[in-house]
Amino acid sequence: MADRVTTLIEKMKAAGDEEQRQVLTRFFKTGKGDYGEGDVFLGLRNPQTRAFAKEFSDLSFDEIQRLIDSEYHEIRLCGFLILVEKYHKLQSTRLKNDINSMAGRDSIINFYIANSTRANNWDIVDLTAHKLLGNWIIERTLIDLPEKEDAIQKLAESDNLWQKRMSMVFTWMTSQHGHPEYAIRYAMFHLHHPHDLMHKAVGWMLREVGKRCDMDILRDFLADYHAEMSRTTLRYAIEKMDEKERKYWMEL
Repeated sequence: MADRVTTLIEKMKAAGDEEQRQVLTRFFKTGKGDYGEGDVFLGLRNPQTRAFAKEFSDLSFDEIQRLIDSEYHEIRLCGFLILVEKYHKLQSTRLKNDINSMAGRDSIINFYIANSTRANNWDIVDLTAHKLLGNWIIERTLIDLPEKEDAIQKLAESDNLWQKRMSMVFTWMTSQHGHPEYAIRYAMFHLHHPHDLMHKAVGWMLREVGKRCDMDILRDFLADYHAEMSRTTLRYAIEKMDEKERKYWMEL
């Protein structure tokens, strides 16, 4: 009888669609020299992959490792989404301050960070970083906050594009909880990164500061740094402002 990981992989492969596979191959820039060079797709939509992650959320770390090590994008994504499912189960009111649950959340994050280079496209990062790293930073666990912040900083300082994007996108959650300082810190850190995917991430997270925390915090940041931003970053950052104010910042 096939083990559960093999069963999951066979189910995912059977659910793949050739037309969708071709769409995803183009959309995620898998050509030579592109950011997703060599990535291989099955042709699943995200709701399908999420459903598989929920169905198999009790897999062990060793079993999840097999998914994350897969050549197929959706199977890797499924492995990371299972981590999100596991983390979420340990966040309930009943378990939030339970010692074993806090240790469990730390273990999930340590596993996530250890495998962070395998989250090698922007969608995997964007579907997981805020739900894992973002929650971890703002919640009490057995790891002290300075050590958590050091772990995020190491991701930011990495030469790996996807780890860098994690260190920006995790702030989506911290801003939702009224902590804009993380988004501001890493927007400044990544402001001059040359890659378009980082320009978009920085602008997006700055926009969330204005939306979730205080528009004046965003305005203060723009007043200081708008001239140093890429136009992409600026456009993303001001997207929720009214037309008159957007025009002001673009023409300043």
